[in-house]
Amino acid sequence: MTGEEVAGPPGPKIFRLFYFVGAGVVCTIAINKWREYERKMILQQQQQLRAKGISETQNSSNAAAVDIHKPLK
Repeated sequence: MTGEEVAGPPGPKIFRLFYFVGAGVVCTIAINKWREYERKMILQQQQQLRAKGISETQNSSNAAAVDIHKPLK
């Protein structure tokens, strides 16, 4: 022997199939997690815009109420 390892036949096809399916499962999980993360970020942005819009609407309605109730001079 010259110190070289004898390479056997390639892995059985069933193991390669399991590797392929496993990689597909991992990728699918990663894609779903990413979509969930993006959806949460969009919902947070919409909530912030709504909160900002509500506070601006309340400020403008309060200002209008003050203008309406001012005594006439």
